[in-house]
This record gives sequence, C-alpha cells and structure tokens, in this order.
Amino acid sequence: MSFITVVATKRHKKYKRLASSVAIFVLLCGAKAQAQKQRPLVGVLDFGSTPIAKLAADALRNRLRASGEVQVADADLTRAAARGIGYSGSLNLSIIEARDLGAALATEFYLIGDAQTLRRSSFKTPVYYESYCSIFLISARNGQLLLWDRPSFENNEATTAEARLSEYLSADAFIRRLIEVIRKAHDDERVQRTVLITNAEAVIEEAPDDEKAAEAQGIRLPRPYRRLRPEYPESAARAEAEAMVDVVVDVRADGEVGDVQVVRWAGFGLDETTVATVRQMHFFPAMKNGTPIPMRVLLRYNFRKPPR
Repeated sequence: MSFITVVATKRHKKYKRLASSVAIFVLLCGAKAQAQKQRPLVGVLDFGSTPIAKLAADALRNRLRASGEVQVADADLTRAAARGIGYSGSLNLSIIEARDLGAALATEFYLIGDAQTLRRSSFKTPVYYESYCSIFLISARNGQLLLWDRPSFENNEATTAEARLSEYLSADAFIRRLIEVIRKAHDDERVQRTVLITNAEAVIEEAPDDEKAAEAQGIRLPRPYRRLRPEYPESAARAEAEAMVDVVVDVRADGEVGDVQVVRWAGFGLDETTVATVRQMHFFPAMKNGTPIPMRVLLRYNFRKPPR
C-alpha cells in the first residue's frame, strides 16, 4: 500500500466520520424541529378585568410557556381575535360557538375563565374574602370542554386569599395536569384524523323541529316514560352557576337511550349530572307511519341556583 493510498484512506475515513457526524446532527435538528412543530398551540384568553383576573391569566400563560411542552399564543393576538368575533367571556358555550371561537384564535386548544376576589360574610365570620378562578380548557377542533376547575381560597385578608390562589395556579401539579390533558387530546385528535373509518354508521333520523312538522311527515316524536330532573351538584352550588346544558340523544327503535353527546356545555359538574340523568331515561320510541324508528333528539336543561 503506497503512502498516497494510505493518506487517501485516512482522509476518506475522516470525511466519513465527519459525514456521519453531520448526518446525526441533521437528524437531531430535524427531530427537534419536528418536536417543536408537534407542540400543541394553546391560547389563554383574559379571565376578566380585575387585578386578580389579569394575574391568573398571566400566571397560566407564563407557566405553560416555561414548561416547553406547549406553545402559547400571543396574548394580544388572542385578545383581538376573541373581540373580533364578539366573544364576551361566556363560560356556557355550544360546541359550534366553541369551535368558532377556536377558529378565530387559530390555536389547537384554549383556556377561558373568570377570576375574582369577593367580599363575603356568614354567621360564623362577619367579613371574609373569597378569591376564586374558574378555568375551562377547550379543544378548538371539536369544541369539547376537556377540563374544568374552580380553585377557591378564603381568608380574612384579600391579599392572602389571592396569594394562595396564585400559588395554586402556578404549582407544578396543576400545570402538569393541564399539559397532560392537552397532550392526550392532541394525540387522540391526531389519531382520529388519520384512522380510516370503515364501519358505516347506522342511519338515524333527526327529529323534526316541532310536533306540527313531525305530524306532517307522519312521525310521532319519542316521549319519555317519566321526565327526570338532573340534580344541581354541590360543585355548581359552590360556583353559584346558572347555565344551560344541551344534549343530543339517540333514542333507539326500542325506546332505549343510545349515544348521548353534550352539544352545549356548562362545566361545574352540570354536564356530568345531565348525561347521567339522560342515560337513566326510557322512551316511547319515535314512530313513522306506525313503525318504531330510531331518532336523534335534542334535550335542553336549564340550571338555576336554588334559593337560599
């Protein structure tokens, strides 16, 4: 082997090692860029106009951004987008309204809420302060409410109650809980977009708008054997929540309840108590020209806080 050949071989090995290093570097950069690209984009809307509301929203934006696991949309842009479609801070949205708001924000997920410090009194404590924050995490893609929470802290001093609320919102445990729900929903939605649905859904008629329209089509709408009223849960009572919950229910041809979907959510445990109640119901099935048929109906429940 000549000297020249040896030098060429060494140079070739050197370049080969360099090329391998470059290839690894490129792969790592690509993987990093892919990971960056796959981080869910989250918007955090304002939680009101009070000082504690601003503090709560800013705390969530900063902690989510600092986690490095999600991207957080610019606050000014999300604020302008929400204002542009007329969003006024409601926490009781239909699926369509929630999707429209998500489309305007151009994020994959978003947080809405309300935070206040209230001066209260009771028989035991003449004057005290409650600092609370209602937090709703929503999927922009499907408009579903993914998570709700309402941390609340009481103290004789407003500043102490607010400090405890801020600690809760900034704690690793709460931020980790938010991120885990976001990541799971992000992965689930990606699977839903890529999986090919091969099973055709059963044909089910939408209920006509009213009895008169149904009668004109030879249809008798499904009727419950007994109307059940959902309980007003303690979680809603603590929040003094008043809201409307709409559910779409598939009533089978035998009058039993099939699929139940919340199409206007309210949080605070109202959605869960509504679905649980509807699943206990039994119906006289819909009839078309004397034959039982499955039918999809909309049920609406209005919740009001009970009088004291």
